[in-house]
Amino acid sequence: MAPPEVTAIIPVYNDRESLERALQISVTILSQCSPSFEIIVAEDGSTDGSAAIVEDFSRADSRVRLLHSDARQGRGRALTRAIQEAQGSIVCYFDVDLATDMQHLPELIGSIREGYDMATGSRLMPDSDIVRTEGREIASRSYNFLVRLFLSSTLFDHQCGFKAFNRERILAIIPKVRDTHWFWDTELLVRGQRKGFRVKEFAVRWRAGKGTTVKAKDIFSMGRAILRLWWQIHVSKN
Repeated sequence: MAPPEVTAIIPVYNDRESLERALQISVTILSQCSPSFEIIVAEDGSTDGSAAIVEDFSRADSRVRLLHSDARQGRGRALTRAIQEAQGSIVCYFDVDLATDMQHLPELIGSIREGYDMATGSRLMPDSDIVRTEGREIASRSYNFLVRLFLSSTLFDHQCGFKAFNRERILAIIPKVRDTHWFWDTELLVRGQRKGFRVKEFAVRWRAGKGTTVKAKDIFSMGRAILRLWWQIHVSKN
């Protein structure tokens, strides 16, 4: 059997409430995007029965498979593992709460077909349509400004959980990505740009999911991560 064209990855940690809906919608939209696809649920040590939801779903649809971890790895490590396990030549991922409107998925996947190495949705471009609290908006814009300033990125938004890659190209840089959690997305995009990868960023419609809040410790953690990557790139040269 030929491998699928597209692998869609859904990172999951105690997201049972959102998971079943996300799987149903994902199968419907992916069926419109590609003649052959698989969905990998990168389930990262959940304790709420998320794995059982995926196992039940996969019995009815073999295109859905579970990638389970007994212990928490961190979001970045879970995504890395899923990309390495993927069979599709195009790999994409999106958040389980489907905060980004899934009607953008054809454009995301189509960007890689067009020859881009990486593609990412953006909540911060002039045409983006987003709804979230003022605190989250200020934190996001400040964070992305610092990434552009210190890490010479040309992108507006590095943290939108709606991305796609040419799998062969991305496998070449994943071993260099050191972060294992939320900064993983940013580090991957920055390292890809430094390698000369073609990156497409496009505006999306986005709505904040339930329970998503910005904590002071998260902001400080992200700031440290930016400085750490700057040091790795410019001082330690790796």
